[in-house]
Amino acid sequence: MTAVRPYVDRPVPDRERAESAAAEAAAAWGLTTPRFLRLGMNALFVCGDTVLRVGAATAPATASHELAAWLLANDIPTVHPAEGLACDLDGLAVTGWQLAREARRAVSWEQIGAIVRRVHDLPIDEVPSSYPLPDPTTFPWWQFDAMLDDAAEIDEVALDGLRSTVDRLAGWPDRVRQGTVLCHGDVHPGNVLMSSTGPLVVDWDLMCLANPAWDMAVLTVGPRWGRDETEYERFRRGYGPVSDAVLELAADLGRLRNVAATLLRVRAGRSDPVAAEEARRRLRYWRGDPDAPPWRAQ
Repeated sequence: MTAVRPYVDRPVPDRERAESAAAEAAAAWGLTTPRFLRLGMNALFVCGDTVLRVGAATAPATASHELAAWLLANDIPTVHPAEGLACDLDGLAVTGWQLAREARRAVSWEQIGAIVRRVHDLPIDEVPSSYPLPDPTTFPWWQFDAMLDDAAEIDEVALDGLRSTVDRLAGWPDRVRQGTVLCHGDVHPGNVLMSSTGPLVVDWDLMCLANPAWDMAVLTVGPRWGRDETEYERFRRGYGPVSDAVLELAADLGRLRNVAATLLRVRAGRSDPVAAEEARRRLRYWRGDPDAPPWRAQ
């Protein structure tokens, strides 16, 4: 039976709580005092050659280690788990990972395309049973009617731009459920790390069962985010042959991802001035402003 929720679908409740969990785990494991790296959906800390990841997971902490080990055994390059460093503390999953040092070179999108193709070819029934495999059409940020109804602060012109895109592509859930494969769920530059041995695909929190287009969508809209427009072309070369129907769905899902990304920034902007400023940038595009600037990742 398909799980409803992905491994992580909400941010860490607060940094202090994450820091406390990381410190407790590090002390128990004999690691150095954790040094804070960054806070997103998960909080990351470094202890020497070990990275600690703290998140509000929907499955046990050990599940992420089991998945990584399975991926590595199937020739999918990702970060290596630090054996034995996984525990659940105060409602948070704390896991240790071998520090992967980034190499100063550009991402090889051809290689990423080939890696994602291998992921899509993996046998679904062999995925570790501890790791959730949701239907991504159920993710909260893809519930566009509810998201739009909650966006009372958006002006009518921008709201019409957002709604028209959602209405035009209303049949997307049925299309996503056709020809499902194992998907990473969130293939974008922030989840690719170039190491000395080659590219690593990281952050499998949104792994899901979907049409292959799900993993191509975000790259179709790279220029809107100020990225090189050839990323997607290079990714496709590495990925290999794909049907026109998948390519069309990828483009449509890219547009819908931009809707979701805008509405999430609007929500975040209610309590975060930086997010509010980014939301204003994004809404210029939906108003049809020909001078709308590229969007920022945060």
